[in-house]
Amino acid sequence: MHEKYMKLALDLAERAAGRTSPNPLVGAVVIKDGQIVGRGYHRKAGTPHAEINAMQEAGDAARGATLYVTLEPCSHFGRTPPCSEAVIKAGIAEVYVAMEDPNPLVAGRGIKQMEKAGIKVCVGLLEDRAKLANEVFIKYITSRQPFVLLKTAMTLDGRIAAKTGHSKWVTGPDAREKVHRLRNRYDAVLVGVNTVITDDPALTCRLPEGGRDPIRIILDSRARIPADSRVLIQDSDAPTYIVVTDRAPVSKIKTLAKGKAKIVRAEADKHGRVDLRDLMLKLGEMEITGLLVEGGAEVAASFFEAGLVDKVLSFIAPKIIGGSDAPGPVGGAGRKSMEEAVHLRGVNFGQAGDDFFIEGYPEY
Repeated sequence: MHEKYMKLALDLAERAAGRTSPNPLVGAVVIKDGQIVGRGYHRKAGTPHAEINAMQEAGDAARGATLYVTLEPCSHFGRTPPCSEAVIKAGIAEVYVAMEDPNPLVAGRGIKQMEKAGIKVCVGLLEDRAKLANEVFIKYITSRQPFVLLKTAMTLDGRIAAKTGHSKWVTGPDAREKVHRLRNRYDAVLVGVNTVITDDPALTCRLPEGGRDPIRIILDSRARIPADSRVLIQDSDAPTYIVVTDRAPVSKIKTLAKGKAKIVRAEADKHGRVDLRDLMLKLGEMEITGLLVEGGAEVAASFFEAGLVDKVLSFIAPKIIGGSDAPGPVGGAGRKSMEEAVHLRGVNFGQAGDDFFIEGYPEY
């Protein structure tokens, strides 16, 4: 019974996927005498939290009721007042919490406040699912850096394009729709300037039911991006950030800045490329919590070399293209031996149409 109600709260939380950043996904359900009297979820940063919405729907029935909530009620003033105080004031008798809030400003304080007020609190119900739903928020709130998901797509023989560079399309429509759902969920999508020059991608969210465009981030240390690139001239509510270093010509930066592009200046690494660690700190300051990396082989290699990939999603298309000169999904110098290879934990397998995918978390 308890799992049933927490699953409902988790399902409610998912309704706002991609809309609550920099806040977490949270859902809540109020139960009285075995009946659902209130439901709610956090819809957007700055709006009422899930438990507030659920208790408002419950009204007077909240007194003496049981609250199921996917994340510990907050105990601090942020964009909204503390939820733990509202739970106490509403007269809730028992609270089931899926997971503690990793935010250092909360971190168990909300639970202690409710327990001190005489509320019975149970923590850890469906905790693993709750943590998975909020893996982006957990990384961001504890490190102030974005959670990085690296997406790759390759043929069965490990090619991301033909030797000519032709790459449309490695995967089928179902796999591509899955990627667009990720763009709808993540704050930003990142590629290198070579991908822009070669493929001229839109990097927008194109779902049958519509969606939200992510912020587009282009790694371009020398500001080589063509002025007529789609990411610069298309209609979109989301901005395009061009990340440059001091190697970029001032004249080109001024030209880009006059258009729709926003310029982000980053330190250069030892190779003269954008220092990704410096960039992650800057993106964190901009409250970008989740970053979807769709760049080419060298961008992927750079993120691995910096130890910045938090999760990998690799699509494998059941087709063979061959060619010793055809590129693979990760470039760079590579590891010297199998013992040095980056292993994935928590591996999950799935299928999208005719294509397969593997996802997991790198161990460095």
